[in-house]
Amino acid sequence: MTMIFWAATGIITLVVAVILLRAIRSTGDDDLHSVGFDQRVYRDQLAEIERDQARGVIAGDEAKRLRSEVARRLLATDRVEVAADVVRRGPHSVLVLGAVALMLAAGFGGYVYLGQPGYGDLPLQARITMAEERRAERPNQAALEAALPARPQLEAVDPVFLALVEKLRTAVASRPDDLQGQQLLARNEANLGNLTAAYQAQGRVVALKGAEATVGDILTQATLMVQAADGEVSPEAEALLQTVLARDPGNDTALFFTGIVNMQVGRYDMAFGYWNRLLEGAPADSPWRPEVLARMVALADVAGVKYTPPATTAALPGPDAAAVEAAKDMTPEERQAMIRSMVEGLSDRLATEGGRAEEWARLIMALGNLGELDRAAAIYAEAQKTFAGRTVELSGLRQAAVEAGLPVGGAP
Repeated sequence: MTMIFWAATGIITLVVAVILLRAIRSTGDDDLHSVGFDQRVYRDQLAEIERDQARGVIAGDEAKRLRSEVARRLLATDRVEVAADVVRRGPHSVLVLGAVALMLAAGFGGYVYLGQPGYGDLPLQARITMAEERRAERPNQAALEAALPARPQLEAVDPVFLALVEKLRTAVASRPDDLQGQQLLARNEANLGNLTAAYQAQGRVVALKGAEATVGDILTQATLMVQAADGEVSPEAEALLQTVLARDPGNDTALFFTGIVNMQVGRYDMAFGYWNRLLEGAPADSPWRPEVLARMVALADVAGVKYTPPATTAALPGPDAAAVEAAKDMTPEERQAMIRSMVEGLSDRLATEGGRAEEWARLIMALGNLGELDRAAAIYAEAQKTFAGRTVELSGLRQAAVEAGLPVGGAP
């Protein structure tokens, strides 16, 4: 099939090239044919004048005048012939031939670069139809989870805590309409890594709240389902995300995962739209910004969209200009004390208020630079629990641990 395609393309290209070249040459050829006819007429007239003079039909002076006039016209046709030949064979013709060759080369090169040689025609509407068919035929949440390997249990879990969670399960099973019990169960199952049980309990929370269920309640259920499916967005999770976006169109988490599901089915144009909305409206500290920024150019390319990445997001909070200026006049001991004070302040704030993964990473690296590797390791372990299941944040934390000099295992 590929050979037939290229053979047909080559024949069509050759025919087009011949037509263009004939068109280029035709003007000069027509001019030369006309000039040749005029020259024959004028030469016949000169011969006729000579015969008339020889027979005495016209006088010598009249014959001389007639020959001069006809000779003048003959010289004029010679100049036209030269000009037409220059047009047909000169530099102008070479430029036109070069333009034709460039046009044909650009056509072939553009198709090889942008097209898919060897594949059949796939119009936009056909691709959209295929993508929507894939969307409709996606496996459901249960099938996605069944296809995954068994999830390893968390290590070093306090047995007392496990016993309390088991009691909570028994209590909630006997009182399924206990809203507070379901909320506690969802939270603790998630902490233990039992994501299926966690999103089922959270689903019960949403059902019990009914119309009073918040965007956060619904979003928590959806993200737990995505985590339980190892990053795949099931039809059930997508429906929850659409509910969130209907109530909060700028929700960055819902926009992120809705973009993911559209990439999974091949609707890159829609995925680009959702992620572009995320970058335009999400807060600067949105946890999804780094991953979206890293993949946006490639997504725009497959979506067929011209895209210029936005400016880099704002830097993490740090010492103000006054503190930096004051540090210039400090002794090394005083400067070290200031750094340690800032590190302790960051540590206290994260312990009491929490914070972004980037701030946890900065604390890990700062403790490593201070030589407090045990504290850095403890902070890293706590951060891993805090951001469990969030691949982007865990990746950044692991990189910070490596830079701090901590021994880390394989990819999180």
